This record gives sequence, structure tokens and C-alpha cells, in this order.
Amino acid sequence: MAFRGLRRGEACGARWVDAELDEGLLATARQLNNVGRQVKEGSPKTESSDAVVALDSGTVAVLRAHRERQEAERLAAGPAWIDSGRIFTKADGSELTPDWVSEHFERLTFAAGLPSIRLHDLRHGAATLSLAAGNDMKTTSAMLRHSSISITADLYTTVLPEVAREAAEASAALVPRAVVVTGASETGGLPSVSQAGDRRPADSTGSR
Repeated sequence: MAFRGLRRGEACGARWVDAELDEGLLATARQLNNVGRQVKEGSPKTESSDAVVALDSGTVAVLRAHRERQEAERLAAGPAWIDSGRIFTKADGSELTPDWVSEHFERLTFAAGLPSIRLHDLRHGAATLSLAAGNDMKTTSAMLRHSSISITADLYTTVLPEVAREAAEASAALVPRAVVVTGASETGGLPSVSQAGDRRPADSTGSR
């Protein structure tokens, strides 16, 4: 959720059969939602949400270690284990309740002394990280699985002013310029500026 922008229901609904860790891929095929006091499984939020998400190597390593712990818990639980097939489960293997996950996240952030944010804000953070890393809006939109790039642009165009500044500097850097400022004009006008390397000899009057 923090790095690839999964929604809460998508993370809770993720199954091991949806993961291809050797390829670093996760299909967001199902999601879990609270409906009253019950948890219901359903399709992702939109048609475009049902897609494959590329996972970074760090997340893949964490998931591999998590799978080993989960397998140890399954063996320890024996017949009491509930085989939900989910990647993230309760201690007995049963499905997580999305509302409980949000509440638990709040407790964790408070215990860590971090600012109070919603669990869904991790998705916004993932978009921010993507843009700050230099990914373009189309790439970020594909990661978030928005139905159109305009939705992503409307939400995140101004999310990081420094990203816009860095983009401006990067664009300007594409045009090589070597400008030498020789000092303020004696007449009070603009300083005289010459291109570096422009060393034409002065004429007999001293002008260039």
C-alpha cells in the first residue's frame, strides 16, 4: 500500500494465487469490504483496478519472509488453521476485517510517534513517491490503476511543488548555456552579458 498504492480492500483481498513473486507481480483481482458487520469479497473498485501491479524487489523480499512465517503459523495451528488463501490474515489464517486494519494502522502510527494519517493516505503517499522519483504522470496513473490519466493529473499535479521545480531545472539543463555576467552597467541598466568563450578582440576604440 505504501509503495505501490493498493487500496485497503485490495490489500486485504490479495491472495497468494494472485502473486508471482519470481516475476515481481501481483494481480489485484479481488477485494474485501465491510458490509455492515460482515466482510464481503468482490471485484476491484473499477474495471481498470483489476490489473497487475509490479512489485519492487524490497516488497518481494518482505512478502517471501511473510510467507515463510505464515507457513510456520499454519503448521503450528494444525487443524485449527483456516485456509483463506489470503496473503494477509489473522493469526488463525482467517480473513482480515478492513475496518480493523484501519484501526490497527492508527494504533501503530500513534505508538511510533508518527503524525496521524488515514490508512488510505498511504495510497496518496505512493503516488507522491512515484512522482518524486521522476516517473511521469502516465506511469503513476498505471500504478494506481486509475481509469484515466486525467484523474491522476487532477489529484496529484500540485501534490509536490518541489517536483515541479526539479522538472523545470531538468528541462532547462537540456539546453547548454554558459553565461558570464561581467558586472552592473555604469549607466544603471542591465549588466553586460557575454557568452563564455566569446573572446573577440577589441577594436581600436576599445569596444568589442
